[in-house]
Amino acid sequence: MKNITLLKAKVGILAVSCLSITALFACVDKDARSDLNPNLPTDQAQNGDFGDQGGGSEQGLNFPVFDDGVLAFPGAEGYGKNVTGARAGEGREIYHVTNLNDAGPGSFRDAVSKPWRIIVFDVSGVIKLSSNPIVLKSNQTILGHTAPGDGIVLYNGRVSASGAQNLIVRYLRIRMGAAYPSELDACGIANGANMIFDHCSMTWGKDECFSINPDGKGTAPKNITIQNSIIGQGLQNHSCGGLMQTDISNGCTIFRNLYIDNKTRNPKVKGLNQFVNNVVYNWGSGAAYNMSGDSQGKSETTIENNYFIVGPCHNWQNVAQPDGSIKTEYVPMNPARPFTGGNGNFNTYCKGNYYDNNKDGALDGVEITETNWSQYCSGSPVFLEARSDLHPIIRSQKSAQEAYEWVVEKVGAYLPVRDEVDKYLMDELISLGRKGTIIQDERKAEQFPLGGPGTINAAQKPLDSDNDGMPDAFEDAWGLDKYDSTDAVKEAKNGYLNIENYALSLEYPDEYEYELNKNKQ
Repeated sequence: MKNITLLKAKVGILAVSCLSITALFACVDKDARSDLNPNLPTDQAQNGDFGDQGGGSEQGLNFPVFDDGVLAFPGAEGYGKNVTGARAGEGREIYHVTNLNDAGPGSFRDAVSKPWRIIVFDVSGVIKLSSNPIVLKSNQTILGHTAPGDGIVLYNGRVSASGAQNLIVRYLRIRMGAAYPSELDACGIANGANMIFDHCSMTWGKDECFSINPDGKGTAPKNITIQNSIIGQGLQNHSCGGLMQTDISNGCTIFRNLYIDNKTRNPKVKGLNQFVNNVVYNWGSGAAYNMSGDSQGKSETTIENNYFIVGPCHNWQNVAQPDGSIKTEYVPMNPARPFTGGNGNFNTYCKGNYYDNNKDGALDGVEITETNWSQYCSGSPVFLEARSDLHPIIRSQKSAQEAYEWVVEKVGAYLPVRDEVDKYLMDELISLGRKGTIIQDERKAEQFPLGGPGTINAAQKPLDSDNDGMPDAFEDAWGLDKYDSTDAVKEAKNGYLNIENYALSLEYPDEYEYELNKNKQ
């Protein structure tokens, strides 16, 4: 029987012993809105008016106030920035992932089986999935960086966000792998809206690694952001970063990601799309950025301040033999141009993008402009002189050179630590042309030396007396009650829940330490 703790609308508390889940029902005035407008300023109308619920208001000290307002989390950008996840619902609850099982109580699969959950991790390691996909639900917040040790890896399976609304996914590693029995995406969205994926690492897809591609069912994909993530090493013979395809009225933001070791589709874009501050490294013969997946439909895009860096294009793929058999062989390839495709239906504001193709170990690319477009790129898009008013402003946008530096330091699920796979990929990137392999099977050492997801070191979770997801040390420091399991989902003065502030303190330790010291003065 599930163990839950209920908090009923400021009336009383009914406590029931808990095994892997603490259900914390907090009093709020509004549910999450089903259609968040990324162009509006974030305010109570966007995020729900929760009233005064403690956690830095009625109780505890004041947490840092972030200058970008209350977003999905500080630093959220683009079309998905105003998503609230599980924050804005009466039935929000905290679910602890307590084991590495594929299914059952305490598993990640069980954690995401219901909406209105804030998912934290009490364990670290590799979760080996079955062929059944993990299906994320609406109104969830996944906080992968709360895991101890080296964090969590989902391996040998796939994750689908299709059908979800109002979803926050952070610091999650999704690695499909060659053993998966079907040619599918490692992670994808075929329908659904209002989602943000941040600091994830998605690799070894057998179709694409991460895709947004409408299936004509339910809500067409819209208001989606993928940011600060690694999308890499799509497996041959269909090594692809992903499709980013919406229609002209439904927006998607691709911000500050690393596409690496994908033969093509880094990404393939159509519709309403922002592609800003990304780094694309070591693509193959199928191009880096593919303009438009639909020659008939209109696209309105921004492609700004990205860096395209050619790698050695080492390539492993399945090759048909004269006797009809298939053999995996090393087949070097020549990289395509950084931009391909595009026609009179593809409108783009394309500025500040750099192309480094000399493979000399230095970041010394040339800016791609309308003047030299035909020298470095193919296709004939319609160039715009200003960003489209349809796109939300990206406040933290940097130059292409600064974006590269940021990607090297912080892209992917770098908390709790970067795992061996992401370290390997970053070592390729910083070689700036000298290392990089497009692989067919991550298990084969001649293609990928780690032979799989590598070692994920385990550790004990910090002491958490009330099992609310916040360690005792955090609650003691911030004046919360380490024996009150209901305070985790109460809202602090800065607009975030106490449990969200704990997760943010892992990302912004200096800011939280400064504010804590200021509170004590």
